[in-house]
Amino acid sequence: MSSSAHITTVPARPARLLTQNREMRAIGVWNWTLPALAARLPDGRTQVTCPAASACTRICYARNGTYLFPAVNAKHTANLAFVMDDLPGWTEAMIRELSAPRLVGKFVRVHDAGDFFSDAYTLAWCRVMRACPQVTFYCYTKEVRRFKRLIEPDPPENFLWVYSYGGREDSFIDPDRDRVADVFPDEDAITEAGWSSQEASDLLAVLGPRLVGVPANRIPQFLKRMGGRRLSEWQAEIDAERTHKRRRHLRLVPNDPSAPTSMPEGQPSEDDAERHAA
Repeated sequence: MSSSAHITTVPARPARLLTQNREMRAIGVWNWTLPALAARLPDGRTQVTCPAASACTRICYARNGTYLFPAVNAKHTANLAFVMDDLPGWTEAMIRELSAPRLVGKFVRVHDAGDFFSDAYTLAWCRVMRACPQVTFYCYTKEVRRFKRLIEPDPPENFLWVYSYGGREDSFIDPDRDRVADVFPDEDAITEAGWSSQEASDLLAVLGPRLVGVPANRIPQFLKRMGGRRLSEWQAEIDAERTHKRRRHLRLVPNDPSAPTSMPEGQPSEDDAERHAA
């Protein structure tokens, strides 16, 4: 073989797919995790894992602290590579692991970080859930349109979810009907708004009252960025600014027949810059 021959390295499959951090172990919940926001695989491919993320990227706990440790990041990246390279194999491996006696009657939080980044991946999770009725699955998600199209019409009976504010699809959330979560500056702000905190247990996000308040992480730079706002309020400001820029763009080219009626889908934004920097 020529010394210049190209050798493709196949990433090692994770020995275990589910983990437990200290917080989740205390309430008996297992986690499945992907890299937050976006990731670059060892072979150079990139994948956005939180397509609908927006304001949340500026205060994302999963892009801070222990999540940045090389071993932790490598584990989450290996999870993503397994999904991308062999989705049927990942589905079978997940079902096999969930069939262990220790998981009977337990909860699994899907995505301690990451989100349902494609239709195929979302539907693979539905197959896993239906094959494992002895386990209850739950998630926070900003993939509102995907869920309303793929999940809400026929959800697995053992799947609970809560839409979380702070994403590009906030406007598709129906706060009068949907279970929703919002990040607040502190517990007092949650109480004042009449929402219910999930601070005592993450399971309250899907088992407690429908309006779920999440107290902000006490990370100084995150609190400074929030500026005393709820995440939904911050996102509303971002959305208003985008609308203003879009209208300004259209006013600049009012008589140009080739001008788009809206900003192109690939138009760079602050969120896109965040993804490329991930």
